[in-house]
Amino acid sequence: MPRLSPDAAYYTLVNVFTVSPDDQEKLYRHLVDVTERTIRHLPGFVSATFHLGNNGRHVVNYAQWESEETFRSMHALPELQEHFAFCRGIATPLSVPCAVAQVFEEAAG
Repeated sequence: MPRLSPDAAYYTLVNVFTVSPDDQEKLYRHLVDVTERTIRHLPGFVSATFHLGNNGRHVVNYAQWESEETFRSMHALPELQEHFAFCRGIATPLSVPCAVAQVFEEAAG
């Protein structure tokens, strides 16, 4: 996985999906499956990580693309429209484009 860095020119998004606790696992499994089968193989894809909210009401996706253009191209693909509709059907998504501003890592020693 690419190293996080304020110097990287990646298009970075934090996607927060709010779901009912009954749907958290279903959304998570769906996101992982579509990312594994399709999204990670698309031009411009850099990385994706998924986090499950401890309260059962959130799935958070941290995603990086080479550029906003490659991200927008992925969103326009006809074969992914069913995926996006599924996500919107069971969750309320909030997508926040971000710039990596500061990274702290474990101190050596």
